[in-house]
Amino acid sequence: MNLELRHLKVVCAIAETGSVTKAASQLGLAQPALTAQLQRIERTLGGPLFERDRRGARPTALGELVLARARVLLPAMKGLQDEAARLAGATGTEKMSRYRIGAIGGPILGGMVHRLSQAQPDAQVTTYATYYVEELANMVLAGKLDYAQVGVCGDAMPSAEFGLVWQTIAVDAVCVLMPEDHPMAKGNDVDLAELAEEQWVGGTGDGCFADCFAAACARAGFTPRRVLETDIRGCVDMVESGSALGLCQPTFRPPAALTHRPMRGAPLRWRLVLGWHPDSPAARNASTLMSMAQESYQEVVGRNPQYLEWMADYPHLGGAVDGLAPLGNV
Repeated sequence: MNLELRHLKVVCAIAETGSVTKAASQLGLAQPALTAQLQRIERTLGGPLFERDRRGARPTALGELVLARARVLLPAMKGLQDEAARLAGATGTEKMSRYRIGAIGGPILGGMVHRLSQAQPDAQVTTYATYYVEELANMVLAGKLDYAQVGVCGDAMPSAEFGLVWQTIAVDAVCVLMPEDHPMAKGNDVDLAELAEEQWVGGTGDGCFADCFAAACARAGFTPRRVLETDIRGCVDMVESGSALGLCQPTFRPPAALTHRPMRGAPLRWRLVLGWHPDSPAARNASTLMSMAQESYQEVVGRNPQYLEWMADYPHLGGAVDGLAPLGNV
């Protein structure tokens, strides 16, 4: 692994808060994910950066050396970014002639591209797809993308360490993808506790979704037998073959012979967000892109009237207003 600026921000956050747990909260990461990231950083640098005990985390001699360098490099890089953004803003036009949008997947991206093409027929619109939020955030930070449309667990937001603005498009209940003849497909939703003996499959990614799913299962009184990760086609294949039940968004359009139902009580949720750099030319058009994203969501979710009817009992779910969506307790 090559050491990057975001890794130095992680080290600084742990040193400033004196705790991996507090640093994880500050950075918008799950504590296990930050611990694993710190371990990778320490392997790269050749030794432990912190002494950790019940009183917290204190820098080692190696940690003090890394912190000293980080506290010089990070402000210098921020200054470079600010100056570059000011120059780009001074020479830019009010309307962008090129839109570069990265996305994890899902139907919202298609609606955004369609609306952009209608509003600005002469504008160049390009897209980039990946399953990893960090990859997209780094590409926006590096100026390789203008916007990132991603999904994260319902109570989370993408990490603040990237310095991007993130606004909520919508928050949805996570659904169970299953064959149409599955016994649990007869109702409007499914009780997670009644699926304790099932095997599961979901999409890959770098967030805390797997941990949050395991926690939801624990609250329902069981430990999931097996949770597999693969791409969307692989998920569909496994559900079609009867090997596992899938985890998906309510906006996902299943193929013939498959259907999905939300989990009763919405114990697991998925937040759709749009991100951009606040000092980039893209920031001036962010409100337009947000409106297009929210319109796209409303259009897509409107194709699932059964979910809309179910969602009436869950006012904290659905499309966001002004980028904000209230949430109940997980």
